[in-house]
Amino acid sequence: MSATGFTASHTLPFDRERVWQWHSRPGAVVRLTPPFLPMRPVSQARSLRGGTTVFSLPAGQQWVANHQVDGYAPGERFVDEAANQPVRAATRWRHTHTFEDATSGDQPATRITDEVATTIPAFALHPAFAYRQHQLLEDLRFIASLPETEPLTIAVTGASGLVGTHLCAQLTTAGHNVIGLTRGTPGPGERRWDPEDPAADLLEGVDAVAHLAGESIMGRFTDEKKHKIRDSRIGPTRKLARLAAESGVETFVCASAVGFYGTDAGERPHTEADGPGEGFLAEVCAEWEDASRAEGLRTVNIRTGLALSGAGGLLPVLEASVRAGLGARFGSGDFWMSWVALDDLTDLYARSLIDASVSGPINATAPNPVTNAEMSSTLAAMLHRPDFLPIPTFGPKLLLGAEGAEELALADQRVVPAEAEHHGWRFRYPTLEAALAHELGKEQLLADR
Repeated sequence: MSATGFTASHTLPFDRERVWQWHSRPGAVVRLTPPFLPMRPVSQARSLRGGTTVFSLPAGQQWVANHQVDGYAPGERFVDEAANQPVRAATRWRHTHTFEDATSGDQPATRITDEVATTIPAFALHPAFAYRQHQLLEDLRFIASLPETEPLTIAVTGASGLVGTHLCAQLTTAGHNVIGLTRGTPGPGERRWDPEDPAADLLEGVDAVAHLAGESIMGRFTDEKKHKIRDSRIGPTRKLARLAAESGVETFVCASAVGFYGTDAGERPHTEADGPGEGFLAEVCAEWEDASRAEGLRTVNIRTGLALSGAGGLLPVLEASVRAGLGARFGSGDFWMSWVALDDLTDLYARSLIDASVSGPINATAPNPVTNAEMSSTLAAMLHRPDFLPIPTFGPKLLLGAEGAEELALADQRVVPAEAEHHGWRFRYPTLEAALAHELGKEQLLADR
């Protein structure tokens, strides 16, 4: 099969040097890989001139992309080709990225042109390149909105998780240095962290800490599971926060959850001014936040809602249910779901790490929470599927147990980001439709100006 052509251009309201630097930094591949494709970055090329980027594919396969020395022109162009079999023979992939000076009003701008020679049909490439265009534009807008600061050294626990992976990539593409704190054998750029007894020099040279690690809350709420959830958060967080204060760290940003408001918080919008609700997760979140505070630290608690990502979490499960014609509505679906797009969540983490004016709890939820019925109908409409078969509420109870279902799948939580709105922060995806379109590959290519 002969290679065909695909070309897409778009103009960014940023100068070429800034756009080029973003692409050349670690994390760019993670930020640009669409979550709806069956591929995940394993390693990024150290150089656009001649490095190698590796993606994982289903069934243990890989896509190895080599950057071509003869196609490299600093600040202007780089080229990657599929290098391994059978991917090379099947796709004949050659991707040329071109950067040119342009204008946006009276301001300098950059036109990026993607030219791809491949056997993959052009129509199949549109969703991926639309995602890349929107992702790059929004990432650069976000970076430009941050207070100016010298590059920071930021330590991150839970760096290999879904949120941690994208937060680390976002920080490094913004020019900051990230140190992953791992409980296993540390790799390059990592340090070993013992949650029960962190080494005295663990945070040496660190300016800020993002603490995301903790036992997953998914699963049946047995006594053992609840014990792990609590013990993985309270003690390790208290020890890490105290060490951060003793080590001269300035900022400690710690994960929390809208579970803080309890399972029956849907009667009105809840803000950061509201106290904790009732239930196991409400108690854990309150203790978790208290454990994160230490004298001398600027502490921020990110109360996360339902994080929507096409790459993991609940959205792929709901998507599969809707595609199968079952819908995503539990019973009557009249309970509230406070959701947040993954990129808006990492924006809130990154801003909290960098902006010294931020402290205290921050609701990491979109400005427009929806009921479960609205979530189901919106997802079904986007996927062109019917929405009339509810999922019986005993389904989540069979999987999670009665308590787990009430705390997670069926929790009624109407939470709004009052602090974020007070600070005037911009959400990339304030509506559910926009968030789902980005995560599920339903966006359009940006018009070239």
